[in-house]
Amino acid sequence: MLLRQLEYLVALARERHFARAAAACYVSQPSLSAAIRKLEHELDVPIVRRGRRFEGLTPEGERVLAWAHRILAERDALSQELSAMRGGLTGTLRIGAIPTALTAASLLTTPFCERHPQARVSLDSLSSAEITHRLAEFELDVALTYLDDDTLHHVRKIPLYEERYVLLTREPTGPTAGWAQVAALPLCLLSPRMRNRRIIDEYFAADGAKAAPAVESDTVAGLYAHLAAGRWSSVISHAWLHVFGVPEGMRVVPLEGPAHGPRVGLVVADHEPQSVLAAALLEVARETRVRDALDDLLNTYLGK
Repeated sequence: MLLRQLEYLVALARERHFARAAAACYVSQPSLSAAIRKLEHELDVPIVRRGRRFEGLTPEGERVLAWAHRILAERDALSQELSAMRGGLTGTLRIGAIPTALTAASLLTTPFCERHPQARVSLDSLSSAEITHRLAEFELDVALTYLDDDTLHHVRKIPLYEERYVLLTREPTGPTAGWAQVAALPLCLLSPRMRNRRIIDEYFAADGAKAAPAVESDTVAGLYAHLAAGRWSSVISHAWLHVFGVPEGMRVVPLEGPAHGPRVGLVVADHEPQSVLAAALLEVARETRVRDALDDLLNTYLGK
């Protein structure tokens, strides 16, 4: 049994298509199919349900896949440890982040890359469900997500900051604004399927109001693109100011009543082997005061 055969199996399970899996592995489809058939022969179990197209894995195949993830993770951990012993980390740190936390990622990845110049970073925008799955399947080293997510199991959590919500607007307001007052403004907000939006909808409701945004976006970048047009206001997380700042002509207004959201932090799977790259990022996180940096930035925009 070769590690390459296990890599092919992992790719097939991920892509759920022989041709796409072969392309991801930079081999021909016949070569990938032959390698998996050889793996089945060596283990003496059927691994793939075959029909006119890929139909999934057999129960035995699911068990082999779980071991394949673990074996390949062990291989990667060994390689990382040896590179560290030679004087510097190499390899790729795989980070998954929920969309609303992506703007804070550079506060960690930049010092990480400065400390480990031979390492690389791969940062993917993922849903909470995707993060949970990929952590369990050894496909991520670490995730940046909400720490109170009920789907996270068998993980270690490292808090970074708590979301703070503020109004971004050109409209005349007092020094602060209530949630009902904000609901009456022409708004651009994230879509309801985003956790951030569901939280602020609860705050609107608690103040006896309901937001009816003219524009909804499923990305922070899309939201800011509309704010730059000068027509809409929005409720934002202070972490977004780190990347997008305040569009020209707009100002940041504190919100009255509840204006704090859930904690955001790093999450690593609590299983062996532990990623050396993830451990290195956690060390950077402990030394980098992300919360203070974001709070200082917000206070600058508030004139404090």
